[in-house]
Amino acid sequence: MPQESARTAGWCVYILRCADGSLYTGITTDPVRRLAEHNGGGARGARYTRSRRPVELVYAEPAPSRDAAARREAAIKRLDRARKLALCAAS
Repeated sequence: MPQESARTAGWCVYILRCADGSLYTGITTDPVRRLAEHNGGGARGARYTRSRRPVELVYAEPAPSRDAAARREAAIKRLDRARKLALCAAS
C-alpha cells in the first residue's frame, strides 16, 4: 500500500484510481476499511465509485487532524489530473 505510515495516523487523505481510470480523493481514519467500502463492502462507499469499481488505493498521506485532512483534500481536488498523477507517482 502507498505510504504505509498513513495507516497509523489519525486521519489521512487518499486517492483512488477507479476502473475507468478516473481519480477519487477523500479522507478517512482507516484507509484499508475505506477501500473495502468503496469496493462494495457495505453501503458506505461513495456514490461516485459505485459505478466505477473496482477501485485501488494509489496514494495516502497522513494528516494531524480532520481539519488538516479536509484542507489537504480540497487542495488536491483543485489540482489538475496531471498533477494528481505526479503526486501519486512521487509516493
